Amino acid sequence: MPNKVIIVGSGFSGICMGIKLKQAGIEDFIILEKSTDLGGTWRENSYPGAECDIPSALYSYSFAPNPNWEHVWSKREQIFQYQRDVATQYGITQHFRFGQRVSSAKYENAVWTIKTQDSTYEATHFISAVGQLHERFTPEIIGAETFEGEQFHAAKWNHDAELQGKSVAVIGSAASAVQLIPQVAKQASKLTVLQRTPNWMIEKPNRRYSTLEHWVAKHIPILRKAYRNLLYLQADGILYRALIGKPISSWFVKKLVNRNLKKHIRDDDLRARLTPSYTVGAKRILFSDTFYKTLNKDHVELETQAIEAIEARGIRTSSGRVIPADVIIYATGFITNPFLKSIEVEGTNGSLKQAWSKGAHAYLGINTSGFPNLHMMYGPNTNLGHNSIIIMIEAQASYIARNIKLLEEDRGKVLDVPEDIEREYNIAIQKRLKDMVFSKIEHSWYMDQGRITNNWAGSTWEYKKRLKNQELQSLLTNI
Repeated sequence: MPNKVIIVGSGFSGICMGIKLKQAGIEDFIILEKSTDLGGTWRENSYPGAECDIPSALYSYSFAPNPNWEHVWSKREQIFQYQRDVATQYGITQHFRFGQRVSSAKYENAVWTIKTQDSTYEATHFISAVGQLHERFTPEIIGAETFEGEQFHAAKWNHDAELQGKSVAVIGSAASAVQLIPQVAKQASKLTVLQRTPNWMIEKPNRRYSTLEHWVAKHIPILRKAYRNLLYLQADGILYRALIGKPISSWFVKKLVNRNLKKHIRDDDLRARLTPSYTVGAKRILFSDTFYKTLNKDHVELETQAIEAIEARGIRTSSGRVIPADVIIYATGFITNPFLKSIEVEGTNGSLKQAWSKGAHAYLGINTSGFPNLHMMYGPNTNLGHNSIIIMIEAQASYIARNIKLLEEDRGKVLDVPEDIEREYNIAIQKRLKDMVFSKIEHSWYMDQGRITNNWAGSTWEYKKRLKNQELQSLLTNI
């Protein structure tokens, strides 16, 4: 007999999905994980300085608050421990199957057959919880194989690499780079940051919570909840309204990023090279209270010329300059498109790769036509540029668990979104996205073939309401 549910991925999405299934009374599920431990992004990204850019109180499950957060914006180590603690507290650790890298999933006769490198599993429901930021992107640069020093990606940090007193080159200046660069600068004798595109950045005055704040969080739940709600309203209010072009919110956010840049970068030339030409919010807004300060240090340099090639002992730019380097760190992010790139998924009418040949799409970001009982968490058009993704994850997990429970009562049906419903939904979403700041730029990781496939077009409140009010019957077909 097949399992009722198989979940792929053990990060925040997979953990939450397991908890919601248990709460719905569904115990017959397995969570497949390619690695030897849970954690997803927070397991993989162990680079120095790794921390969240969403406040701790908001970057945690609403049903599992943590009164012991040490910092306003948590460090990687404590987030990773939080995931372990929640998985144990809610009794899902026995559902994990580690060392199982999924290579394919095929739907046939109302059953999903899911294959890993050494095992085959069957399930009635297949849930993808692999996220959008897990396939590392390392650019192909001429001569990279000739480099004689250490080189590695930030998301696969080489903790044995010696940085003390070395000349280090960091390729990239976005989300992970702005966290690790200040830490690398403390060790390197010379640090060169190679920037392709500058980023808008808001100052993040991170600090430790006080003893009083910890006491309140532990003993006065109503105040802890009020604090979380305040953070939520700030993000879904000011930041979201800026993304849809509301004048006052846009002015306020632009003032914040410009003030941060002018406050810390006094050199006119450096400030010009750090100033983006695109609209605030078109690419991910970054948060840091140390990055600009680090660029002011005498042994740190910003290089904005394009990379021509890598040589045995350094990097050659398009101007012909050779930057000496003992170590090269690729802070170059992840492959976000196409979705589910590493898994061959076959539905009733062909592969997911074929269905998404012009860019990924899914009804409510969760289900896509022709793939019955395939449910996606953090799927197409559910990423956020303004709030905590945990909010979206919780809403999706509750929705999927509810639907699976309801399908138990109608065993002659499967959830397969009618093609016209999905098409109309996505036309409407894309129309809204064209009016948002995400469309005010030619290229970003939010896009695939010029179409925004990653980001949600509304507020998190709207998304939660849509899932709550969605009737299941209109999405069902006969087996």
